[in-house]
Amino acid sequence: MKRREFITLLGGAVAAWPLAARAQKPPAVIGLLHSATPGPYAPMTAAFRKSLNEAGYSEGQNLTIEYRWAESQLERLPELATDLVRRQVYMIFTGGGSDPPLAAKAATSKIPIVFANGTDPVGAGLVASLNRPGGNVTGITFLNNTLGPKEVEVLHELAPKAAVIAVLLNPKLATADSQLKDLQVAARALGLQIHVLHASPESGLDMVFASMVQLRAGGLVIGADAFFFSRRDQLIGLATRYSIPTIYPWREAVAAGGLASYGASVTDAYRLAGIYAGRILNGDKPADLPVQQSTNTEFVINLKTAKTLGIEIPPTLLGRADEVIE
Repeated sequence: MKRREFITLLGGAVAAWPLAARAQKPPAVIGLLHSATPGPYAPMTAAFRKSLNEAGYSEGQNLTIEYRWAESQLERLPELATDLVRRQVYMIFTGGGSDPPLAAKAATSKIPIVFANGTDPVGAGLVASLNRPGGNVTGITFLNNTLGPKEVEVLHELAPKAAVIAVLLNPKLATADSQLKDLQVAARALGLQIHVLHASPESGLDMVFASMVQLRAGGLVIGADAFFFSRRDQLIGLATRYSIPTIYPWREAVAAGGLASYGASVTDAYRLAGIYAGRILNGDKPADLPVQQSTNTEFVINLKTAKTLGIEIPPTLLGRADEVIE
């Protein structure tokens, strides 16, 4: 080989080396911390990953996600959050209420945290304000916890003869008390008597529904909680067995056979959170990203379930529904 050809070849190899090095850059590693179980939240996490894909990050290629599911055992969250910090992930995404982001925030003040939950992030102590979150935390709020009064109103229209209604809450949830206060105010305004029933991973849902028969409850409001979301199929089955008109805070429950729902789209919130996660991976800082509120609220009715329960839906109520499942 001639000397000039050798120098040209060597120069080309040196110029190409940085490109090859960049192509072999290790995947970005982020953590996903959730209070519930993965199965019921599969469509939501898929929406989160889709937004990341649109930002240029694909799991299994240039992105690795470390999943940490608490399986409704909230006491495990601090340990799981600490594990992600020890793993030195670039960012932590949290879902399933305010407990996961609070655990992540307690575990690190440096790693960016993006949340998607239905609580008031300022009241929960996650951020200083919606417009200027400050620190290392930002995300999406869909405020499902504040929609309970509207659920009571809809349930009253679905079961107008019911003088007594029940509300199912998880006593371990940080927002259980605030949810209850709003529901009680709404029930009193309609002249309804309200009974509070508690259920958690340690207590059986079957006993709760059996007690509603003794209380002669004519309807049930399911509290906004990731634990109940993950058990929605069981809740729907019990509501059908005991013939109790039930309203849920998620559309997914009605699609699976529940009577009605009124609440924000959890899937949309996870999609928006994925957009924020992509922006942070691309260099944005959480403190510069205002907390967004997902305003995609859905009112859904299942006519087949209404017929099974012997409920005739008023035309005015059907006209207000965003979706009617037949």
